[in-house]
Amino acid sequence: MIPLQLAALLMVALAGTTVVLVRDPLRMTILNAVYALTLTILFLVFQSPDVALSMLVVGGIAYPVVLLAAIARVRSGSEHE
Repeated sequence: MIPLQLAALLMVALAGTTVVLVRDPLRMTILNAVYALTLTILFLVFQSPDVALSMLVVGGIAYPVVLLAAIARVRSGSEHE
C-alpha cells in the first residue's frame, strides 16, 4: 500500500468518526458532506474515477442539500406553532 492510499484511508476514518460523534443534525449534515468528499478522494486514489464522480455528486452535493432543506423546513415549521 502506498503512502497516499494510507493517508486517504486515515482521512476517511477520521471524517467518519467525527460524523458519528457529532450530535447536532445541522453539523452532522455538513460533516457528512465532508465525509463524502474524503470518500471521493479515496476513490480517486484507488483509481475508481466513475465511483468518485458519483460520490461527489450524490454524497457531496445532492444529499446534503436535501437534508439541509428538510432541517430548515422542520425548524421553520416548529416556530409557527
